[in-house]
Amino acid sequence: MVQNKGSRTREWRRASFVPALLVMTVVAIAGFVLDRQAESLSGERMRAAVTSQVSVIRARLEGNVASNVQLVRGLVSVLATEPDMDVERFNALASNIFRERSQLRSVAAAPDLVVSMSYPLRGNEAAIGLDYRDFPNQWNAVRRAMETGRLVLAGPLDLVQGGQGLIGRFPVYLNAETGSERLFWGVVSAVIDVDKLYADSGITRAASQLDLAIIGHDGRGNAGQRFFGPDLVARNPVSAYVALPNGTWQIMAAPKEGWHTAPVELWLTRGAIIFGGSLIILPFWIGGGMFRQRFHYIERLRQREVELMQQTQRLNLALETSKVGLWELDLETGEETWDARTNEIYGLPADGTTRTHDHWQKVVHPEDQARADREFRESIIKGRYTSDYRVLLADGTVRHIRSIAVLQDPDGAARSVMGVNWDVTADVALNDDLRRAKALTEARNSELEAAKERIEHNALHDSLTGLPNRRYLDEALRQCAEKGFAGLGTVALLHIDLDRFKQINDTLGHAAGDAMLIHASKVLRSTCRDTDFVARIGGDEFVVLSSNSFGEEGLARLASRLVEAMRKPVIHEGHECRFGISVGIATATVPEIDVKQLLINADIALYRAKDRGRNRYEFFSSALQAEVVTTKRIADEILAGLELNAFVPFYQPQFCAKTHEVVGVEALARWKLPSGIMRGPDAFMAVAEELSVVAAIDRMILEQVLVDLEYWKGAELGVPRASVNVSQRRLHDEGLVESLRELDIEPGRIAFELVESIYLDESDGIVGWNIDQIKELGIDVEIDDFGTGYASIVSLQNLRPKRLKIDRQLVDPILHEPGQRRLVSSIVDIGKAMDIEIIAEGVETMEHADILRDLGCDILQGYAFARPMAREDLGVFMRTRNLPCAS
Repeated sequence: MVQNKGSRTREWRRASFVPALLVMTVVAIAGFVLDRQAESLSGERMRAAVTSQVSVIRARLEGNVASNVQLVRGLVSVLATEPDMDVERFNALASNIFRERSQLRSVAAAPDLVVSMSYPLRGNEAAIGLDYRDFPNQWNAVRRAMETGRLVLAGPLDLVQGGQGLIGRFPVYLNAETGSERLFWGVVSAVIDVDKLYADSGITRAASQLDLAIIGHDGRGNAGQRFFGPDLVARNPVSAYVALPNGTWQIMAAPKEGWHTAPVELWLTRGAIIFGGSLIILPFWIGGGMFRQRFHYIERLRQREVELMQQTQRLNLALETSKVGLWELDLETGEETWDARTNEIYGLPADGTTRTHDHWQKVVHPEDQARADREFRESIIKGRYTSDYRVLLADGTVRHIRSIAVLQDPDGAARSVMGVNWDVTADVALNDDLRRAKALTEARNSELEAAKERIEHNALHDSLTGLPNRRYLDEALRQCAEKGFAGLGTVALLHIDLDRFKQINDTLGHAAGDAMLIHASKVLRSTCRDTDFVARIGGDEFVVLSSNSFGEEGLARLASRLVEAMRKPVIHEGHECRFGISVGIATATVPEIDVKQLLINADIALYRAKDRGRNRYEFFSSALQAEVVTTKRIADEILAGLELNAFVPFYQPQFCAKTHEVVGVEALARWKLPSGIMRGPDAFMAVAEELSVVAAIDRMILEQVLVDLEYWKGAELGVPRASVNVSQRRLHDEGLVESLRELDIEPGRIAFELVESIYLDESDGIVGWNIDQIKELGIDVEIDDFGTGYASIVSLQNLRPKRLKIDRQLVDPILHEPGQRRLVSSIVDIGKAMDIEIIAEGVETMEHADILRDLGCDILQGYAFARPMAREDLGVFMRTRNLPCAS
């Protein structure tokens, strides 16, 4: 019996020990698995949070870099249309860019790869004049930009001014006048401040919580090199790729404490697992000890099983959540049971006080009370409750709460509700941040789009008048060449230039000039049809692009209306301003429209309108084109003649009126063509004036005259002096006197003839100073063509010339018109009174010579004595001169 009893005891012990051991093993395994799952979930949440932060940083980086690049592209677009942009214009455009919120540090323009403009200039003065081809560390990036035709973004690089920056090289191309070939203009360089870029993109702020690293495919010029943060490759980081205009960056991030740092909720979960495991194992140990009494306590064990089921449900619910608060509502009594976490969430002390539904309602935010209570009651009826609401604590703190609950009905009848609460305030705040970041990104994109539209509008319109500019006109003409204008196959171009605009601008200032341009643009808009294209192409030039639907008659009416409208006076700040316009009109037909030639034809017609007196319009014609071609040919030949010294002096002797002795010669410019033919000034002087080469011709003649004077002096031919013409442009030359000093002119041997109608009343300070210096050099001053201009006696007295030459138009009629003879006598008397020698030109007969001598003229010049001749012929004339024969 004792043995059997001991054996049964051992069996009972074994029977109670083995199940307990098995249960402990199962609980340990289950606890380990649950712990691993909780740790994995915690790690996933950490990675999700870090990924969210990195995504926001990536979006901001891309947005900031893109916005900076877009701002600079606007400047590049303007440079492509204004290749001759000066520093003031560049600074104005660049300052507009820097007013936008950006990370730009500086921007520089390098036409032909030499930096000539930089904004801001302060701190970047050393960059002016830098040639990229002389600096290999910069030339590689510039050359890539030239070869690819696209932006090259390099960096971050250490800057000489301090700090680091991303340097973008923007190639600038100009559209050729014909074809689609692009002309390379130069490079625009922009520096993006890296530190500011990091700060504005959130990297600096995020670095306080995370370890961040950035690897760039173009960082410091080496693909894949890390240029920011520590090496995180071995720490299983979260990564994201930043798309840049030229390459990509890879952002890596990891928590500073590492991924395996167990947060508080994980330790709470482990504690709950241990606690639950203990609750599971303890009954088995107790049950093993009470195994022999199981029959006596069967009812009590059944009750314990119910309690254990309830505890297990609570434990399972707690294991599915983290940082949760548990609560239970007894539907029969209305009493609620809150754990410490629930009391903490609702801002109440965990003192074990029985709670009711009223306690919950009092802490719910007033704005959410009605909705939360309705959701609770409706959801309980359905058997499951889920609600999000806010609670307002006593100190004013607002928390966002999420509640989930289910009905408990162990006997088939709902008696209680069990639920959980957790604080989701951080998640809501994070979602709000994400929404704000999204809204900010969308707003930034809208701003960029608006900025793009503004830049495009500014690139195609004149900033002063608001009219389309030359670039817009080129595009309109291109479309006309393809499709016609206003649906028609014909197009007319009116090239308009304001007359007297320069006088208004010079006398009343640029503000008045701008006002006149604005007024002109309004007149053009109001006078032209709605379908006409009106543009300002520069300075005081405008263009009207119109259909030729009514033929030349309709275009003439339009041009007449414009001319008449522009004649009306304009009042500006009390001043009455008057100006007119000259209009050149050219037409073309699709598909034969040559845009370039159409502009040239309109310009030719405009030139003809100005040449015929201004304030009028002219149509382009084949005859006009032929005249222009002829003028161009003559201009080309004149330029070639200057290179070949083809302009030579011919000399017409001047004779003493009393003795008929040679007292001087007048040097007359002649143009020797390659064929040997000699042309007088009438054949080339007008074109030479347009080419601004009259001064060069005058200098060439003067130098040859000086050589000839020395030759005649050596040959003892007795040529006392020579008179040469001086052009208006040369008389305005500030370097005229210095160039004359270099020629070492012998005093009294050279006289300068000044045309009366141009110079005698000249008030320009430079002209007056030059004339005074010419006299001091021993060069005589003569007035040519006197009587045909507008000189006054006072101005003649001020100038005090050495000689006065009476024009041939006054000399020729003296044989038969006594009044004309008296006029010449008056001029002679004036000259004598002022101690000025009188020269009469155009003396055709000896009868003229006798009358002029009797009237008191000192010197005679004309065909009655000798014609203009070359240097060699003049030498023969001087040696063999026979006055009766010459007469």
